[in-house]
Amino acid sequence: MFVDQVKITAKAGNGGNGAVSFHREKFVQNGGPDGGDGGNGGDIVLLADVNMHTLMDFRFRRKFTAENGTNGSAGLCRGKSGEDLIIKVPVGTVVRDTKDGRLWADMHEPGQRHVLLKGGRGGWGNAHFATPTRQAPNFAKPGQKCEIVEFELELKSIADVGLVGYPNVGKSTILSVVTAAKPKIANYHFTTLAPNLGICRQYGMDFVMADIPGIVEGASEGVGLGIQFLRHVERTRLLVHVVDIAGSEGRDPVEDFEQICDELVAYGDLAERPQIVAANKMDLPGAEENLERLKKHLHGTDIEVYPVSAATRKGFDELMGAIVRILPTLPEMLVFEEEPEVVSQETASFTIEKEDGVYIVSGPAMDMLLGSVNFDDEQSLNYFHRTLRSRGVIDALRAEGAKEGDTVVIGEMEFDFVE
Repeated sequence: MFVDQVKITAKAGNGGNGAVSFHREKFVQNGGPDGGDGGNGGDIVLLADVNMHTLMDFRFRRKFTAENGTNGSAGLCRGKSGEDLIIKVPVGTVVRDTKDGRLWADMHEPGQRHVLLKGGRGGWGNAHFATPTRQAPNFAKPGQKCEIVEFELELKSIADVGLVGYPNVGKSTILSVVTAAKPKIANYHFTTLAPNLGICRQYGMDFVMADIPGIVEGASEGVGLGIQFLRHVERTRLLVHVVDIAGSEGRDPVEDFEQICDELVAYGDLAERPQIVAANKMDLPGAEENLERLKKHLHGTDIEVYPVSAATRKGFDELMGAIVRILPTLPEMLVFEEEPEVVSQETASFTIEKEDGVYIVSGPAMDMLLGSVNFDDEQSLNYFHRTLRSRGVIDALRAEGAKEGDTVVIGEMEFDFVE
């Protein structure tokens, strides 16, 4: 089964906690703090694998979690960092955040690696907090915690040339003639249910050609299979519009051409891509008359028409020659701009809400702070109060109307506001 769109969840590894420890050795009194730092959490890394051609593997596994860093220990021993988790995806995969649609990665090159989520940093051990006036800190910093993020993976095929047109006009047959690809070929609509790729070698040039499943009128609105596969046309540099020039199924080739162009316009800017026409089935009756009508219809445009017959394999030298002539003059493959390139999940934000006269301070920054405080230690409490001031929490509470003696809640801790 061809799968080109899936949703997954990913979580980078949490950082390990710093250790609270003091040096203990025979004949050594009052050994100093020697708590080690926690290890860093593992990253979530994407790898563009040329051996993958579909997102089928993600139908069976949709949750990805990197390894956490281990906690620090005594003797200034740093915790082990978590292993990175590598997720292999097909070349051409685009990764978006399902929450806001933001593009995080475009895996357009074979072998490309991209750090999707950065692992949490390990927390400092208590040895970092020793000062001339605080020689025995009884607190450490916890490791950075990472959140679960949901992503949408969308495969957009990498091809220089895309064959588009109505079902059963001969796109797959043309692909089998000009490349070594062996697509399924039959005389009924929607024989092709997934894009087929083939390598063309003509006049010393190699390029990739894609057979896009048949597009019908209304495809951009979800009719037929078109909306499902129009995304695979987005990266193509040149469109070869295949028409049944003989009208063998009772349709008019000129109307077919215009309707497919309308669908390309409705989907996006696809109609602005350079385009040539392959007038297929020239071996059937009525083809010559329709060919003249189509050429007259396109007179005054820069769209070239090449009569071919996939059944008799005639006319392809001229068609392939035109492709080889046009491709070098076109811009390089479309690469979607990534935003952001690497996202750190650490944040110093906090929010203040007032409920029944009580000021509630919450947010990731407060969770990190509470985890680093030993409320039974006076020095640690002083560190807690100084951090609240340095991060602007006290000023923010004052701006919200907090006065001397008002109740403030941070996590499970409750205290009176003091100016």
